[in-house]
Amino acid sequence: MKEFPACLILASAVLAACTQSSSESAGTASSSATTPNGVAAARPVAAATAAPATGGCPRTGKWALCSVENRLVQSGFVVRRVNGEAPRRAGFSVTPAVYTLGRSRLEVFIYPSESALASDVAKMDTVSAAPRGAKNPWPFFSPTFVHSANLAAVFLTDNATQAERLMLALTAGAPQP
Repeated sequence: MKEFPACLILASAVLAACTQSSSESAGTASSSATTPNGVAAARPVAAATAAPATGGCPRTGKWALCSVENRLVQSGFVVRRVNGEAPRRAGFSVTPAVYTLGRSRLEVFIYPSESALASDVAKMDTVSAAPRGAKNPWPFFSPTFVHSANLAAVFLTDNATQAERLMLALTAGAPQP
C-alpha cells in the first residue's frame, strides 16, 4: 500500500516532464485527466486562439475539411483522401472532397455558409441525395445523407453501423470557435 503513492508521484513527475517541453514548441497546450485508477494521462488540446496554429484547423465555428477529417479519425475511421478531380454532383453547388473509409466512400460538401447549404437542401430529395424527381445517381449503395451547419455529406456503405457512426460524428455539431 505504501508503494501506490510513490508510483503515482513518479508517474506524475514523468508526465509533467514530458509535456512541458513539447507543448510550447508544438503550439498546443496539454491538459490532464485522471483515470479511474488515479493515474494522470495527458492529451493534446488545441490552442484557444482564433487563428490556426501551423498545420491546425481554423476555429471559426464552421466546418472545414481538416475539422471533418479530425472528427472522423476521432470516431475511429481510417480516412484516406481520394486523389484526382472530384465529380460534380447534381443538386450540389459546390464540388465535394472524396474519401474512402475502409471499403466505403464519403463525399463531403463544404459550403461557405449555412444559408447556401439550406438553399441546395431545399431542392433535394435527401433520401436519394439528388434533386427532387431525379433517379439515384449513386453507384452500388443507397446513400446516407448528412448535413450539419455548412456541411453536407453523402456516405456510400452497406454497413449500417458505420453509417450510424458517421452520422453521429458529423451531426454532433461543427467545431466551436
